Formats: sequence, C-alpha cells, structure tokens
Amino acid sequence: MNERVIELTEINPKEFFGAQNSTISLLKNYFPKIKIVARGNKLKVYGDPEILDEFEIRLERLIKYFNKYNKLDENSIERILTSNGKEEEERKFGDKSDILVHGVSGKIIKPQTENQRKMVQLMKENDLLFAVGPAGTGKTYTAVALAVKALKEKDVRRIILTRPAVESGENLGFLPGDLKEKLDPYMQPLYDGLRDMIPSEKLQAYIENGTIQIAPLAFMRGRTLDNAFVILDEAQNTTHAQMKMFLTRMGKNAKFVITGDPGQIDLPRKQVSGLKEALLALKSIEGVGQIFLDDKDVVRHRLVKKIIKAYKSIETE
Repeated sequence: MNERVIELTEINPKEFFGAQNSTISLLKNYFPKIKIVARGNKLKVYGDPEILDEFEIRLERLIKYFNKYNKLDENSIERILTSNGKEEEERKFGDKSDILVHGVSGKIIKPQTENQRKMVQLMKENDLLFAVGPAGTGKTYTAVALAVKALKEKDVRRIILTRPAVESGENLGFLPGDLKEKLDPYMQPLYDGLRDMIPSEKLQAYIENGTIQIAPLAFMRGRTLDNAFVILDEAQNTTHAQMKMFLTRMGKNAKFVITGDPGQIDLPRKQVSGLKEALLALKSIEGVGQIFLDDKDVVRHRLVKKIIKAYKSIETE
C-alpha cells in the first residue's frame, strides 16, 4: 500500500474540510479503497497508485472550485467527484461571463451598471484605464474586483494598491501610531473591497508575502512595476509630478487603473490636479482608456444619488 502526503496551501483547511470533516467523509465514500487522514493542512492518503492518482485529480478539482468560489457544499463536492472533468463542470455552471469574482462565502461580484460594464470591457482592451466619477459609483470596488480576478487567473503575479496620503487638509504627522497605523485609514476603502473578495486568512498571507501590496503613492518612486495589476485611487489628489512619476512606473505585463473624483480635490487651492492634466494629455493615446461614471452609477444608499445631484446644481450656479 502506497502513501502520499498532499499539502493544502493558500486555503483554510478548516473551511475546506468542512464542519466535522464533511469533505473528508464524502471523499471516503467516493474512494472506499483508500485510507485518508487529515492533519492540519496536510492529507495523508494510503492505497494503490492508480486510485491515488485519481484521488489527486479529484482533490485538485475541489481545491480549484474552493479557490474560485470561496465555498464548498455537499452538492458541489458530489458533482465534482462524479463529473467527467472541466467540460462537464462548465456545462452545469453555464455561462457566467458577467461575473468578475466569487467573493467571501461565494458572494457574486459583478458590474452593477452599464458604465461599470463598460469599465470592465475597457480594461480588457487597454493596459491603462482612467475611471472617473463621484463617490459611490463603484469605480474603486470594480477596479479591485478586476485586480483580484487577474490575480486568480494568474494574468498577473501581484496586486499593488496605492493612494496619495492627502485627505481633507489632514496631516499624517498629527495622526497617532507608527507609519502603518497612520496610513491605514487612508487605505481603508481598498481593504474593504479586498475583504469582500478574499477570505481573511488568505488575504493576510498575500499581504505578508507581498502578493498584495498597499502603500502610499510616495512609496512608488523608483520602482518598476512588472507583472502587476496596479490601482491608483483618489487620483484627483495627485500633483503633476506625482502623476507623471506614477504613470512612468509601468513595467512589462502591467495593468494600471487610475480612479478619482475631480469634484473632491483636497490639494492646496492653487495646485493643479494631476488627474485632470493626465485626462487631457493622454486622451488620444492608443492603449489608454477613459470611462466617466455619473450619478446613474451610484450603488450606495438611494439618497447618495440625490445628494450628488443637489451639489451638482449649486456648484454650476
């Protein structure tokens, strides 16, 4: 009788094995001729080589399903264990091309409005995309979903999320704590999106090993960003020099998304926004896309749309 040790990486064994090791129980029912022992993040399996080969194939399919959908229930386990392969699995799931990622607990994340769908399409067609619009239009959330999708599909090796550390006239020096603690409030919208899409333990592991990096814009200076999906959020608060510096960090096999709201500039009054300059300077360059979202794209509380309209009316008077 042969022994094989299979290590589960980048997934939570407790979630994968299920309550009272329900996944293991189903595997034992499907493979009655092998012995399965689960210890921590490792499986020890004993049996004939041919059956062990088949077991590893089925287990790999279960792991891929769990990584994609962030859940594993009895129906999906039985379907995967009894299916003939990927083609059969895709046939049963049907066409779900509109879905960007399956988030935590299987939450479906996809574009909610026509402009968000255009944003997704433009990202397929361009390596650099400007997504501009007021608060609540989903531009940052959609950008994060696109980044997570690219990472899951191995189109990129890492995600880099950055923002200029300028907010409503506040100064980092006056905030308590070390540098990370000072910066975290500025990065919170990016963390929020990631927490919706990646289980907490895996997200923490990605941050610790550098697969996902969240840093202020000043930390981008001098870097070349290869094989990365990079999001610059709150870009209306960049200066001319900062925007130029950021755009020239673009390396091989990189995707850049720049999001911002020109109506919420927190720079000193006479300082020109780097976002506004870049939109004008780069609008005719092939490979650069621009999408302008508006109040029709607001996906927050119904009052947000009315608030944006109200402010627009007094700002144009």
